[in-house]
Amino acid sequence: MLELLPRLRSYAMALSRSGVEADDLVQETVLKALRAKDRFEPGTNLVAWLFKILRNTFYNDSAGRRHTVQDVEGRHAEQVATAPEQEWRLRYAEMLKALSMLRPHHRDALLMVVGSGLSYEAAAEVFGCPVGTVKSRVRRARDQLALMIGYDLPQSPNQAHDETVVALG
Repeated sequence: MLELLPRLRSYAMALSRSGVEADDLVQETVLKALRAKDRFEPGTNLVAWLFKILRNTFYNDSAGRRHTVQDVEGRHAEQVATAPEQEWRLRYAEMLKALSMLRPHHRDALLMVVGSGLSYEAAAEVFGCPVGTVKSRVRRARDQLALMIGYDLPQSPNQAHDETVVALG
């Protein structure tokens, strides 16, 4: 479990966008996992089990957080301050905003697979859906994110072929 803490924190950070909240979320996840260790089935995927606990904890707690305003890291103050001049910070902020606008199931799949390095199979186990569904969600999230931030994704050979067939009619 200790080896998984950095990956759990990375995913928690992506969900909460706050180091303090991410640390709390990982701590709560570990506590819940230890309390429920007798419900873990040996031979099943520990990574997926922990990520599922973390994800469920985040979404279950988010209803209460909607009514609470905490600005521990100064995010709200940052919004009323003047915008940074560095291009990379602007692009990063733009990407975070676009990420928050993705459909939740697309964003979660992207964060689990790309952001946290979870395999498609483990993510499918967390979501309780087929691996193909996770792959589709990640692809759609990447495409939508690229579109929102104005980034041209390289086309796969299949996409280029499909567009040629459509153009030829």
